Amino acid sequence: MSLVLWGLIQRKRLHSSPNLHAHLCSPIRQPLSVSDLSSTADDGSKVRISFKGFPGSYSEDAALKAYPKCETVPCNEFEDAIKAVELWLADKAVLPIENSLGGSIHRNYDLLLRHRLHIVGEVQLAFNLCLLALPGVRAEYLKRVISHPQALSSSDILLSKLGVARENMDDTAGAAQYVASNGLRDAGVVASARAAEIYGLNILAEGIQDDSDTVTRFLVLARDPIIPRTNKPFKTSIVFTLDEGPGVLFKALAVFALRDINLTKIESRPQRKRPLRVVDDSDTGSAKYFDYLFYIDFEASMAEPRAQTALGHLQEFATFLRILGCYAMETIL
Repeated sequence: MSLVLWGLIQRKRLHSSPNLHAHLCSPIRQPLSVSDLSSTADDGSKVRISFKGFPGSYSEDAALKAYPKCETVPCNEFEDAIKAVELWLADKAVLPIENSLGGSIHRNYDLLLRHRLHIVGEVQLAFNLCLLALPGVRAEYLKRVISHPQALSSSDILLSKLGVARENMDDTAGAAQYVASNGLRDAGVVASARAAEIYGLNILAEGIQDDSDTVTRFLVLARDPIIPRTNKPFKTSIVFTLDEGPGVLFKALAVFALRDINLTKIESRPQRKRPLRVVDDSDTGSAKYFDYLFYIDFEASMAEPRAQTALGHLQEFATFLRILGCYAMETIL
């Protein structure tokens, strides 16, 4: 998107919102997959937020933090959550992008570029990991604990004390649903307190994470960008590529430093369609390296002249530049 086009925010399309499938109205909804997505009309007035996982997952917690009265739409995969918005099954999608302990979620950085949704917000969520089990089961009875690998590694101290085996599942709430539906009395779960309530499990221990300050940052994606403002702290996310050469990355970062713009995130990802490039045809063989995409978040609104000037300067030597979104910063955990 050019800097000129950024100012031309699209008008709201006269398009009726599509219906969700009937199974989304069931008490415990199964996540959507791409094959489930349809485009029938619906007059529902609630904001619908898609996310990856089962009801009770931390992604759903992030959606409810951002939009407390929203209707959540569970999906099988991150890309399904994005497609739900593209096909008008949901108004927005919530995707985790980085964790203070585990780092960046690279899959979702790739999806930001593969799809044309816009970042319209962010949510920072401090996790409260809980040890759950079926009613009547005590912690000393557990032989195994099931959860997402990140949740298991984040609660290593307690799980090591219990001496239990650890089994990976793709979703914390999915693990809770699995234990509850199969009546597994030898298995515990690391998941949220909401998951315990939804699936009828007991909370054996709360706050079991090794690091009490673990935070995950989520992005809120929508079909249309929001109008950038200056009445509150805003953040802008971009992605760009550069030609190879000495000091080129330094020059790219300097356009922000020269205008006193703080960078909060720098992430590089190899380009999937052109992963290698020959740079040396010497007799000893060809040296190859990765071509990179650079993702940057900076603290400034596109309504500010300094941000517009910085990106105009960056466009002079960037071979590709796209604004992923300009959105209000989340300042409260």
